[in-house]
Amino acid sequence: MKNSSRGLLHFLSAFRYSLSGLRMAVMETAVRQEICLGAVHFVLLYLLDVGWQWCVCLTALWALVLIVEIVNTAIEAVVDLVSPDFNALAGRAKDLGSAAVFLSLVVFACAWAVVICKCAEG
Repeated sequence: MKNSSRGLLHFLSAFRYSLSGLRMAVMETAVRQEICLGAVHFVLLYLLDVGWQWCVCLTALWALVLIVEIVNTAIEAVVDLVSPDFNALAGRAKDLGSAAVFLSLVVFACAWAVVICKCAEG
């Protein structure tokens, strides 16, 4: 076993790979759009008195949107690598990844709708 696969060196290598992945993710238009959505999200959290529990919940849901988008981007990259030509199964994989992103956005929007209704009530 190599020394780099254990302990602190392994942790540092994994951290470096993760940062590389985040840099790649930020190059994706959808990820940048969801980061902008996050900026609006944090401004609204600052302006509205929603309580810390809702802040944590909504922020976790926004992070989930980003996580699902990054996984979807990884799926698309692998599909493009192994199936550069049209393939029905490749299209299915991409559509399923896109559906996962869509559903995470719907959950995020629904949670915000609840918060906005709660704030409107007083």
